[in-house]
Amino acid sequence: MGTNHPATSSAPPEFAERRYSRSRPSMFEQTFALGRILRYNQVMISTRSSAPSEALLIERIAQLEERKAAIAAEQSEAVLAFATAHAESQTAAGDVDPEMLERSIAAQVGLACRVSPTEGRRRVRIARDLHSGHTRVRELFAAGRLSEYQTATIVAATAHLSPAERAEVDQELADRRVEALGVRRIHDLTRSLAAQVAPEKFTARCRAARTGRRVSVRPAADGMADLTAHLPVEEAVACYAALAAAVNEVAVQPEPLTRGRGQIMADTLVERLTGQATARDVNIEIQVTVPVEALIDPASPLPAQIAGHGPVPVQFLTTGGGRRTWRRLITRDGVVIGGDSRSRLFTGRLAASIRARDGHRCREPYCDAPIRHIDHIHRWKDGGRTEFTNGRGLCAFHNHVREVPGWRAETAPTGIATTTPVGRTYTSTLRPHTGEGVPQIIAG
Repeated sequence: MGTNHPATSSAPPEFAERRYSRSRPSMFEQTFALGRILRYNQVMISTRSSAPSEALLIERIAQLEERKAAIAAEQSEAVLAFATAHAESQTAAGDVDPEMLERSIAAQVGLACRVSPTEGRRRVRIARDLHSGHTRVRELFAAGRLSEYQTATIVAATAHLSPAERAEVDQELADRRVEALGVRRIHDLTRSLAAQVAPEKFTARCRAARTGRRVSVRPAADGMADLTAHLPVEEAVACYAALAAAVNEVAVQPEPLTRGRGQIMADTLVERLTGQATARDVNIEIQVTVPVEALIDPASPLPAQIAGHGPVPVQFLTTGGGRRTWRRLITRDGVVIGGDSRSRLFTGRLAASIRARDGHRCREPYCDAPIRHIDHIHRWKDGGRTEFTNGRGLCAFHNHVREVPGWRAETAPTGIATTTPVGRTYTSTLRPHTGEGVPQIIAG
């Protein structure tokens, strides 16, 4: 369960207007949209009435791309309208914590768009900033001449600027026909213009970015993962240069060269970080879901599942010279089962069982963030028990969002139902790690 966040003093009356104000579509946006619809209809009629030529098909693809961008722009308008209305209604209802209100808005937008709350928050902020100095960019977006990704790139690069400063960058971008540039050029140009308009803010932004250095790992296909280090540019370049130098060291050795440049750099990274003589000899303690068939029959095609990282061949788990530590939990029908506790907190093997059952990912729909908290579905303070069936894994964001007034969670026949402050309900259904009806063993 997350910690209750006490309500702060009443939010200022201009809160909703200051953070989520929006303007009406300009005459340019409305006229261009009408012309785009007419041209699209003409192309669609031409391509459906007879066998379309290659030129018509390319025209249709181009028109659909414009239409896709225009729909994204229309959705952005709706996001801003909802954010404004919800902020106003919640503020009018009484005391409100601005940060918790923004989380609630982001979570609801994420659910409606079937994306994570982080992406939901990003869309809310893009919609807000588009109406705070980006008039020309917004018009190009609504006209389908800038894609959603291009628009988001511009907004992100000017997020630290005031509306007046954004307007300067906005005009420069329009004058330089930003719609004709690729994403990388748009990013570099916008950043350069922002630095020219507000050099002190640009320096402060770069300085603040260095405090966000971090290392993360994300699952990739075919039993692989991407290890990413977010570093100051000079440190990242130095690390890469050191790994590149290792390639030259291996190349001059008398032994035959059996690995490519990228493989040598990757192996060197693992060896230097773990202190092992070779990359294959790392010590691991990792949770793995293995179908019983794969243990009984060595020829079974069923793969193992590394929690949070997807399938991997069973035989890959027993190679290498490093130390392996195994702990086994019996499952039924592909889902981990477990016990209960009289404690208020989910700890030990009970917490581990819930994390394993939920695949080490947040149980809220569309959220793939790692589990940070084990939450009582039926709240502890309302008589909920600390037991397997009443626990669910949540990321930090969703654990805190549940404390916002209006959010509810309850057990449903098909899973866990989450109800938002506006009354919409989303159900999270637990799915087996592998095929249906396959008992499994968890090793961790």
